[in-house]
Amino acid sequence: MQGSQYSVKVYETEIEDEIEFMAFFDANYTLFQNHLIVIQGELSEEIKSYLKEKSLNFIDNITLPKGRVKNSIRKSLEADLESEKIQNLAMQKIAEEKLTELSNKLENNLKVIDSRIRSGRELNIDGDLLLLNRVNSGATIKTSGNLIVTQVVEGSIRCNGNFLMLMASSKANIVFQGIEVDNALLSDTLNRVELENSKIKITPVLKKEINWA
Repeated sequence: MQGSQYSVKVYETEIEDEIEFMAFFDANYTLFQNHLIVIQGELSEEIKSYLKEKSLNFIDNITLPKGRVKNSIRKSLEADLESEKIQNLAMQKIAEEKLTELSNKLENNLKVIDSRIRSGRELNIDGDLLLLNRVNSGATIKTSGNLIVTQVVEGSIRCNGNFLMLMASSKANIVFQGIEVDNALLSDTLNRVELENSKIKITPVLKKEINWA
């Protein structure tokens, strides 16, 4: 008999509130891309569709090993979560610094939104926008000024400002100054997109230093 043994990172959870569950995985999506998610209890079709749409690996209602093995998994996950938390705080700090720099150049022309832009919604901003939440697939944001998005973007972005800051997403459709931005050139962190000599210039604002292996 032939077989293969794998080392897998596992996250075990139970759904108490579906909205909170999806919000948690929205906020920590990059961390769980390479995890096996074990969910205890009944899974609704909405949750199953959400996890499949996110391409997250999951199984439900199995019994994990007890004792040392399970504790080791938990400690590993807690360490990863702490690293992710530190990175997110760093990204937020950078965004705040950029926002302060931007605000000093404006005259009350900056809008800050902390709510999610849901599918089907089109947001038109005359000026600059700092968005502290995600952009769902099927949603569109248009700004005449600069745009900073600190969470995942899966919808459409149309920015005509001097710069655009956002993270990579294979689902996003990004047009900056009338030029479509190639998602493959964006890193999995905060990127600054600007136009230089009629060419798109992309600069990672914060390099990712976390080793997920």
